[in-house]
Amino acid sequence: MINKPNIVLILTDQQRADTMGYAGDPVARTQHVDGLAAEGVVFRRCYATSPVCMATRASLISGKHVNDHGVWAMANPELRHGPSHVRNIRDAGYCTAVVGKTHLWPHGKGHTRDHIDEMHDYGFTDPMEMTGPSESVSTESPYTDYLREKGLLDTYREYMRTYLRGQAQGVSLPWELPPSLLPTEDHLDMYIARQASEWILTYRDVGPFYLQVCFGGPHDPWDSPAEYRRMYNADEIPLSITDQAIGPVSPHVEMLLKYAPAKLDTMSEAQNRVMKTYYYGKVSLIDDCIGRVIDALEEKGMMENTWIVFSSDHGEMLGDHGLIAKKVFYDGALNIPCIIRPPGGIEGWQSNGLTDHLDIGATLLDAAGAAPYEESDSRSLLPLITGGPDAPNAQVHKEAVLSEMGLPPMAYSMVRTDRYKMSVNTLTRQPLDLYDMEDDPNELHNQVDNPSLKAVRDELLSGHLNRLLSRMNLSSLKDNSRTQWLKK
Repeated sequence: MINKPNIVLILTDQQRADTMGYAGDPVARTQHVDGLAAEGVVFRRCYATSPVCMATRASLISGKHVNDHGVWAMANPELRHGPSHVRNIRDAGYCTAVVGKTHLWPHGKGHTRDHIDEMHDYGFTDPMEMTGPSESVSTESPYTDYLREKGLLDTYREYMRTYLRGQAQGVSLPWELPPSLLPTEDHLDMYIARQASEWILTYRDVGPFYLQVCFGGPHDPWDSPAEYRRMYNADEIPLSITDQAIGPVSPHVEMLLKYAPAKLDTMSEAQNRVMKTYYYGKVSLIDDCIGRVIDALEEKGMMENTWIVFSSDHGEMLGDHGLIAKKVFYDGALNIPCIIRPPGGIEGWQSNGLTDHLDIGATLLDAAGAAPYEESDSRSLLPLITGGPDAPNAQVHKEAVLSEMGLPPMAYSMVRTDRYKMSVNTLTRQPLDLYDMEDDPNELHNQVDNPSLKAVRDELLSGHLNRLLSRMNLSSLKDNSRTQWLKK
């Protein structure tokens, strides 16, 4: 039997691509992720298939665009019986495990173990499912069991309830959020790191494994422990993009500004920097968590035979354009980290090729020697990685990537090419945003009404969007509860 490599997918929640040292951030302290970048390939232009948690995670596992799998906002329970890269990898002879938040089903009640059959249907042979921090208020998991045993659950849940009440009442100000009230070792992400490390250290099977380590942060609330907040000087934190935009504001951005859980229109520069300090603190916390997982692999002597893939489900606006969270097509919410470190590591390099979550799934299948997705727009990144930085195609991959989201009963789609980014009303194909990403990387000048760019709009629509939106599953858009969902 061929000695197949192990595969570890490290997936964070709501992490921007630019708030890490390897990405050029001047203050970020992310030594462990930077170490992966130094020994792997960084894909600078990796895009989320949706700026929404459940939609993008459904794409990662299924290899399908949102318009195909139909998870526009909330989960599709039938997806568990559809294509799954995890199931294909399991069928290729792997032990398939997950520690952390997959968010493949709606969190909100019961215990995560109640969904173990669902996780098995997706192909996980050894699942240890958690929820995100806020969902832990109403959903039990191994983490809440742990906090209950330590007498910390009431403290944790009251912190989260206070945060959620502030959001619901529209009085939550992210720069006023207190640090976590838990000891650092008892933070959700530290718990996930500890459980994942223990899983690696106690793995005894002779066959290979595919392990997903899915952290709950840096998704809000930015409950970074005080010691991590103290790592940053707020005066040194770069400001968000707050320049005055030119051109029309698309309807779904207007809606998000209206129903935002926190209003940033009166935020001062000092408050902006403090807010970002809390996010950076959580990014550094997770970086240390990733370091523990890497330490476990090193202790077991597995780094020479393990693929490590690091990414996130989507980004975080972090004050850019007056927004926090996601649900928009600005790069802050869509551009995600993507590092792929081959077994043994290589001399790190960076690619500007356009790629997305579908390609990450295809790459995992390729690395495992598993059956590829069927009828998928995905393309494995392995040929690009093995070709090296000097190959003719080292800086190119896809001609275009697609991102989609639903605000029931409406839906919106975005196409990104090498130079342009355009969003449309999915149902009518009416263009809403058009940005020249070469001349306007901060997306401040919406040129959707520029008559000189009509040919560009037509080409983006006929040459890319119509093909990428060819399989329309709109069933989940029938739920007309968008204002409540927007505030989550």
